[in-house]
This record gives sequence, structure tokens and C-alpha cells, in this order.
Amino acid sequence: MRVVVGMSGGVDSSVAALLLKRQGYDVVGVFMKNWDEKDDADVCTAESDWRDVQQVCDLIGIPYYAVNFTQEYMDRVFSLFLKEYQAGRTPNPDVLCNREIKFKAFLEYALSLEADRIATGHFVRTNEAGDLLRGADPNKDQSYFLYMLHAEQLQKSIFPVGGMTKTEVRALAEREGLPVSGKKDSTGICFIGERNFRKFLSQYLPAQPGDMVTPDGEVVGKHMGLMYYTLGQRRGLGIGGRGDGRRFFVVDKDLKQNRLIVVQGEDDERLYTGGCICRDVTFVREALPKDVPVSLTAKFRYRQMDQACEVVYDGDTLRFSFRDRQRAVTPGQSAVIYDGERVLGGGIIDELIR
Repeated sequence: MRVVVGMSGGVDSSVAALLLKRQGYDVVGVFMKNWDEKDDADVCTAESDWRDVQQVCDLIGIPYYAVNFTQEYMDRVFSLFLKEYQAGRTPNPDVLCNREIKFKAFLEYALSLEADRIATGHFVRTNEAGDLLRGADPNKDQSYFLYMLHAEQLQKSIFPVGGMTKTEVRALAEREGLPVSGKKDSTGICFIGERNFRKFLSQYLPAQPGDMVTPDGEVVGKHMGLMYYTLGQRRGLGIGGRGDGRRFFVVDKDLKQNRLIVVQGEDDERLYTGGCICRDVTFVREALPKDVPVSLTAKFRYRQMDQACEVVYDGDTLRFSFRDRQRAVTPGQSAVIYDGERVLGGGIIDELIR
């Protein structure tokens, strides 16, 4: 069976390729280039990552290729990323990147190489039915980012490190002498990496500074542009505590008047919501029954502990009612629903229910 491995130059995908090779698969490594620009240190990280892929594949003894998806990434992911910021939301490009690039453009490319399966270094698991399951390492589980995938894609995918812990992955890489065994995990925007976010975003969207105000309209500072802030944010506001010295937090954005709404105190009720409504709903396998409340758990941001909630699907949106009021639920982010170990699906948070 031929398996094409999406190799990023990191330790997880490198170990995935090694494991598959040892299991007797016909393994091919493919490096995806999706961004052309240099980082803030004027370094083209894609070039160094490609060199790492070449070294690992030579050591393992598998053929490798590079493929350029920069146009697909710009059209299908980054353009939507910018539109969401323009709309005052805080998008999560990783979920779109997985759906549109890694498990669509890359999958199509792999099939053109006569692959039977693709593989990645994601910390998730699946089964023959095409269910998406949490990774074995709760600290590295990436199922939150893959909820937009469908069973048909998952049935063509293998996740060799999904049953391992990160510590086990690094230890195996070190034992086998992989040159990336100590390479730090990638962070930041999918395929773009770590950046000075304000500087990066300002290259694509014009900043419109305005007032920071309290809910009753008192001006307490100036913001640099609404796109630079997210709900619940405390750091980087540039205004110290006033009166009793409590810190300010972002609770809302007034797009019409270009005002950032802030409150004092981390326990302010306006930081919390009792529910939310999601758009762009997708399910991994079967949809929830229509107009029937279902008790499940959900995550509203990565690494969050599962939160008990009641979910109603009306055929278009998901309506969440939280058992416990949630702090800083953010429009543009994803709400992902779970039934035990299994990911059912989710949607993009569109509206908050106070």
C-alpha cells in the first residue's frame, strides 16, 4: 500500500514517516510550500524546513517531493482569514487550512501519485468507519483543529503518532538519530508561523485607530485598530487599572462607531455568556437530529477542558446552551462537539447568547 506523508520538517511528521516505513508501507514524503514570504527575522522558514525534510527522508530511505500550494492557500484560507478580521471576528485559520489544504489539495495531489492513503503527524486517531477520535496525549490532542473533516477524508488518512505521547515521539526520534528530534514545535498562524501580529496584519488590512470605551461610553484610551483585539483580552491594551486598580478586559467591538468596549475586573459579568450560535456547521459523519436538544460536551478554544452543554441543530446552525457560563467565547473561533472520545463536528461561533 502506498502512503504519501505530508512532511513539514518537524518531528511529528518525521516520526510518522519512519513508523510507516517500518510497518512495510510504500512511503513517499511530500513537503507542502504554502507561503512565500520571509518571517520577521528575514528568514524563509520554508527553505530550512524543506532541507530538514530532505535529510529525514534520506535517512529513512524514502523518496520525497515538494509541492507548491501557495495560490490555493491564498484563495481558500488566507483570503477568508482577512475577511473575518475585517468583520471584527477572530478567525482560526488552522481549521480551514486542514480542510482546504492538508486534506483536500494535498489529498488530491497524493491520489495523483497513485497513493492509497495519506498520512500526517497530527495527534488524533481514527477508525475504519471514518470516526475522528481524540489523540492519546491529552496535552497534544489536535482533534479540535480537524473537526471540519468528513469520514471519506478520514478513511483515506493515517495518523501514526495519534496513539503516542509527544514525549514518546521525541524519544523515538532521538533514538533513531532523526536530525529534527530536538526541533521545537511550530506555533503561530498555519504555514505562516510566528510573527509580530500587528505588523503582519497591517500589511494586508489598513488599521483604523479609535476609542476604547466602557459600556456606558466613557473614553478610557485609544485602540490601534479593532482587528488587533479579541474578546477577553487583557494584555496589550495600554491602559492601566483605574479607580480600584483592577485591569481592563475587552468585552465587545462596536464596528459602526469603531469603538473597543472594555470593562474593569476579570469577574465582570459581561465577560461571560450562557450560550452561542454557530454557522458553517459541519459533521464528521452523521448530523445531529434536527430540532432535538442533545446533551454533549464541547470546546470553544483549543486546550480548553470539555464543557457540558445542550446542543440544538436546526438544519443550518448549532445553538449551544452552556451548563456553566463560559468566559470569552469569541466570534470567529470554532465550537467543536464531542461524544466521549469521538468528534461529532462543530461550527464557527457567530453570535453570543448573553
